[in-house]
Amino acid sequence: MLPEIPTVDDEMLARYDVAGPRYTSYPTAPIWTDAFGPADYAAVLEAAGSEAAQAPLSVYVHIPFCWHMCSYCGCNVVVSRNRERADDYLDLVEREIELVAARLGDRRGVNQVHLGGGTPTFLDDDQQTRLWGMLTRHFDVLPGAEVAVEVNPSVTSLAQLSHLARLGFNRLSLGVQDLHPEVQAAIGRDQTFEQTQAFVDLARGLGFHSINFDLIYGLPHQTPRRFAETLAQVLALAPDRIACYSFAFVPDVKPNQRKLDASALPRGRAKLDLLRQAWQAFASAGYAPIGMDHFAAPHDSLAHAAAEGRLWRNFMGYTVRQAGDTIAFGVTGISEIHGAFAQNVRSISEYREALAAGRLPTEKGLLLTAEDRRRQHLITGLMCNLSADLGPEGEAHFGEALRPLEADGLCALRDGRVEVLPRGRLFLRNIAMVFDDYLGNSGERPRFSRTI
Repeated sequence: MLPEIPTVDDEMLARYDVAGPRYTSYPTAPIWTDAFGPADYAAVLEAAGSEAAQAPLSVYVHIPFCWHMCSYCGCNVVVSRNRERADDYLDLVEREIELVAARLGDRRGVNQVHLGGGTPTFLDDDQQTRLWGMLTRHFDVLPGAEVAVEVNPSVTSLAQLSHLARLGFNRLSLGVQDLHPEVQAAIGRDQTFEQTQAFVDLARGLGFHSINFDLIYGLPHQTPRRFAETLAQVLALAPDRIACYSFAFVPDVKPNQRKLDASALPRGRAKLDLLRQAWQAFASAGYAPIGMDHFAAPHDSLAHAAAEGRLWRNFMGYTVRQAGDTIAFGVTGISEIHGAFAQNVRSISEYREALAAGRLPTEKGLLLTAEDRRRQHLITGLMCNLSADLGPEGEAHFGEALRPLEADGLCALRDGRVEVLPRGRLFLRNIAMVFDDYLGNSGERPRFSRTI
């Protein structure tokens, strides 16, 4: 039996299509402050190293370089054609790894590694080998660890993919976005179905055990007919996981998005229908819906975890690896460790200056209060497993705010729990906003993308 494909009338869509966080973290990044600095991050690292030394870590490394800037991109990137710049950058990353590891004591076990960007395969084989050596000198990558890398098939060679497999990478995330030529032209991509197919075929032959595709709905010139072609091509390649993200159009925050033709963006009903179209296509093919915008093949561990209510989520996405602490290296890297968030500086020059002074390159962060952590737990439960235990006083505290959503068929309050209903999966961000203590009355913030 297929999961129900939710329907929403225009009046409800208008009420819930507001600006709101994606909740990759709680409290969200705009709440973090420069009052939390390098000394604070050093303290939480030392505290994390002295406690639960056996608990595994997740490690993220940000490689900011790209050959060119895509007009839709919302990431922190440095456009360059000079790979030698990466050598200098790796010098800095190595110094940061040394400073962090020294504060962690004997706590070095890692069960998840993720290279993101930018374009991690901007690094050539020697640079990839060097980076992997840095990590494995200072951390113990545990047997069975998930070792993932993001790739753009249009600028990554098959030889690079083979080298990554030899280093031990076993999970691949392909940036696909959309395969229709007109949509790609509008966003500055140039990736054919044939390139993507060659990557998937080789990755499977090399033993990558999980292949993820990133898609985006709401891009310029996407129509149901064009999107249907992309969805059919994606299903023909049968990735293990699919992330189908809402396009976050925030030109005031990301100036490169000003190149886009805003009049060609599907909005409101048209955008929501693209998500429902993807939902229908993937559910019909047997993929299990995960959270609000992910799908997993029946054999995939995410599908099993979703069925058993044990999904987890961190800055790298949905996962079954419930590492309590994530350490990030590189510019803008975000660490979540020992009840605190810490984000690195944005520019390479600032990053170099901090490390040259022997200082952790922390720009801002936040030490979570007990109330922050309670609400974080509730939001994570909703975003991952569509359910959260409100606790003994929770229904009295949150019930009034949840009742209108319950009346609209988005969620249900049952025995002290809030459970997301099928229609509510389209509005998970809106449901989570009820538990956000920092939004104020309206929940509107111009720095956030719209929930639809």
